[in-house]
Amino acid sequence: METSAKSGVFKYEHSWSIPQTLENLATALAQGWDVSISTSGSTGAPKEILIPASAMIFSARNSNLFLGAKPGDRWSLLLSPEHTAGINVLVRSIELGTAPVSETESADFTAIVPTQLFRALNGDEQLLKHLQGCKAVLVGGAHADENLLVQAKNLGINCITTYGMTETSGGCVYNGEPLPGVEIRIGETIEIKGPMLAKVPLTDGFFATSDLGKVENGKLIILGRADDVINSGGKKVSLSKVEYALGEQFAAFGSENSEWGSALNIATTSQTSDEEIQLILSVKFGVKALNIFRIKEIPRTALEKIDRQALGKLISS
Repeated sequence: METSAKSGVFKYEHSWSIPQTLENLATALAQGWDVSISTSGSTGAPKEILIPASAMIFSARNSNLFLGAKPGDRWSLLLSPEHTAGINVLVRSIELGTAPVSETESADFTAIVPTQLFRALNGDEQLLKHLQGCKAVLVGGAHADENLLVQAKNLGINCITTYGMTETSGGCVYNGEPLPGVEIRIGETIEIKGPMLAKVPLTDGFFATSDLGKVENGKLIILGRADDVINSGGKKVSLSKVEYALGEQFAAFGSENSEWGSALNIATTSQTSDEEIQLILSVKFGVKALNIFRIKEIPRTALEKIDRQALGKLISS
């Protein structure tokens, strides 16, 4: 294995092929090593999270159990092993005694982010066909628009929305319901407890996320990130909710403003008129954007989340 045995830590190397990665990961898990994974760094500097082998295995088994996956079933790897979602596919495959395949081959299960689903439904015929052939498609990493999910369902794609993060070994809430062994409580933010937690600070066994949420009829509803809410003239506005309302081609960010405290700004690659954008913001959120910037491409992280740091630099350059 490329990683030093003395370290007792597995970390994916870009130079590895997928078969190499699978073999090295299987060896690391069997030896009880921690798995080191970088966070996406969409709103701050990336950081390394250490996940015990037992947590990764628990997460993978929980997912396979929920999906009814049996030994011999195959996952496709459509996300980088650099991040939790990709590593999870590899661990689930190890548990089933198989190797992951690409989108050019048939698979029983896969995991994608909403941007990939959007592309499959808007021109990527190969990916669309692949997803239609899966028994179930996990969609996580970011909010999936309800209209997108309905469109996917109408085209025969069985989407299951997931909620989780690197600190929880990836998705631990499926379709709004915690998987077996997972506990959820609502404090200032969503708090999560269970055997799949990484080596992170805990309070009474619970990990405090950065997400706001509520539980209705036994289902967890995500309200947005606590750190993406700006206060503009006394009105709190969630940047992620603004983006969901405007669509795939929009990004929202705040800036300091002497009159409003924080001002809302919009960057977009669309041709939607400023008047129409402002009307949507006014009707849905009771605010207007201070600036609307036209850009060629919205910067994103490896998991297709909007990279607000890069966006700020792009706008100011």
